[in-house]
Amino acid sequence: MASPELARIIEKLKNRPDYRTATMQQMRQGLDALTAAYPPGEGVACDTVDAGGVKAAWITPPGVDRGRVIYYLHGGAYVRGSIASHSGMVSRIAQSAGARALLLEYRLGPEHPFPAAVDDALTGYRWLLKQGVDPARMAIAGDSSGGGLTLAALVALRDAGDPLPATAVCLSPWVDLEAAGDSMQSKADVDPFIEKEYLLTMARHYLGDADPRSPLAAPLYASLQGLPPLFIQVGTAEVLLDDSTRIAERARAAGVQVTLEPWEGMIHGWHLFAPELPEGQAAIDRIGAYLQECLG
Repeated sequence: MASPELARIIEKLKNRPDYRTATMQQMRQGLDALTAAYPPGEGVACDTVDAGGVKAAWITPPGVDRGRVIYYLHGGAYVRGSIASHSGMVSRIAQSAGARALLLEYRLGPEHPFPAAVDDALTGYRWLLKQGVDPARMAIAGDSSGGGLTLAALVALRDAGDPLPATAVCLSPWVDLEAAGDSMQSKADVDPFIEKEYLLTMARHYLGDADPRSPLAAPLYASLQGLPPLFIQVGTAEVLLDDSTRIAERARAAGVQVTLEPWEGMIHGWHLFAPELPEGQAAIDRIGAYLQECLG
């Protein structure tokens, strides 16, 4: 049974301004404001850096193994999200994993449409390699659109012959920009965070004139052979549930090792609320244990 805290978070999300009447700037400010209540933990360093021309931040909890690195790509439907919106959640993942994290602030649509986000993700990853980070001790991770971008980056890096990281962590990855999964309808009444029409609108902002089935925009249509092990978490009360189950199925069929964790009753983005939501911290603890095992 879900915790009582979840009901309070759902009410909070239901009372947000409607995206249909908000400007892009208001939507971006709204996400930053929503997560401002959950800042990085005490003693966590957040140092802004230029990652090969892309803004990023090193997020370093006290006492972690600095050789163990999480390269994090934030969510926000490719049109919002920032270091500000995700530094709290990323700090808790890094703390649980005993690692430091580089949180990338990639370019957003519609000002910078696809493939700008993919290009920036590759730039940040290659910058890390130039800094001497060992790919065998690195994971790429991301939530929602950042989860889709994680997979797109892996595909592009594989095709370019770059050394791949040890693993990837995808939290409710958005991998189908046509929003065709059955859960877009079956979970519409229980997901207070996002809905099908919202995703389709944001996809248009991100894609511009690009094909919605372009493999680097929608990794559901990419060849996944040769990717490192994937760890996927998704809530059973979110419209993106089928994005996770379908990409897991395709990855397994391609010979990729996949761990898929459906979290009963959890809504989209539940990790963001970890300081208030016990299930959010429990999910983060699972991620941390997995990454400690993978990254040594």
